[in-house]
Amino acid sequence: MLGIDPGLTRCGYAVIDGSPGRPPRAIAFAVLRTPAGAELGERLLELSDAITGLLTTYRPEVLAVERVFSQHNVRTVMGTGQAAGVAILAATRAGVPVAMYTPSEVKAAVTGSGNADKEQVTAMVTRLLTLPQPPRPPDAADALALAICHAWRGAALQRRALATTGLAGAHPAGAWGAGH
Repeated sequence: MLGIDPGLTRCGYAVIDGSPGRPPRAIAFAVLRTPAGAELGERLLELSDAITGLLTTYRPEVLAVERVFSQHNVRTVMGTGQAAGVAILAATRAGVPVAMYTPSEVKAAVTGSGNADKEQVTAMVTRLLTLPQPPRPPDAADALALAICHAWRGAALQRRALATTGLAGAHPAGAWGAGH
């Protein structure tokens, strides 16, 4: 799994190996940085090239990216959305499926609470991956949390989607047929 915590200035990434019922294992994690003073197009191109490099190097089965949500700072949410779009495009070009998770979904998957703070998420990521020290900066910890979230929840969500699609296609009148 490749987790991406999108951002224009700091874009966290994490590569893990994991699946439901198995402890996840960290393979690589860090932060991609672009200079704040550079032109937007240059920054997006730099992120695209870096993410494409990660996809080529690690060959993940899926890219998990944070779903952009509304914040008070419109400028921040725009940059986050642009960085997320670049990651999604790079993955799609590489033929890698994309899964998107809200911050609350990630927090709930990793800590058990959708209201957990960054310190709680970092502490749980450190524990779950048996890391010798907490991952820094926080963007890397968030990317690890995204990857863990997908490792644990993605398979279940995929099975549910396939089951729903299979049931819906079984009868023209829906899963139970007319009148049931």
